[in-house]
Amino acid sequence: MASVQWIKICSSIVLMLFVAVPVSAGDRHAGYNYPDPQTEETYKSPLPPIPGVNKRSRIGFVVGLDQLQKQKPYPPSYHMFAKGTDSEKLIIIAIEEGRYNTLYRLRALLASLTSDARTSPLFAKIGSVERLNFYDLAHIAGFERITISNGKDVAHRILID
Repeated sequence: MASVQWIKICSSIVLMLFVAVPVSAGDRHAGYNYPDPQTEETYKSPLPPIPGVNKRSRIGFVVGLDQLQKQKPYPPSYHMFAKGTDSEKLIIIAIEEGRYNTLYRLRALLASLTSDARTSPLFAKIGSVERLNFYDLAHIAGFERITISNGKDVAHRILID
């Protein structure tokens, strides 16, 4: 009888642990750097990553965009990070209240980043960058996903294929 009771207790504990695991359990940045993404999309880029891109070049890409942002005559409205074991995850977090509070505004920010990214030395090797969008540019730099958030209650993830 005691073993049946023990099995019930263990089963309850296992069930509670299973239920308590958030959907984004594989994303250690969700709940820390940004809220759990409410939306997700997959983008199929027509171009392969540039041969030889690596963690260092992805970090350099982010640092370059950050430097461009700091040269502007106004404070930044977002911060950008390369995360993951191989810096394959691009995270963009807005820092101004109410500015990027919808999916459409987050996508507008990504569209505006396209022109800045085109000036990156990483893309000097590629011709016709004017035809590419920010997702393509992130993909050829070797990023596998982009997560963008208002830093409060809206987050969107783009898986890049």
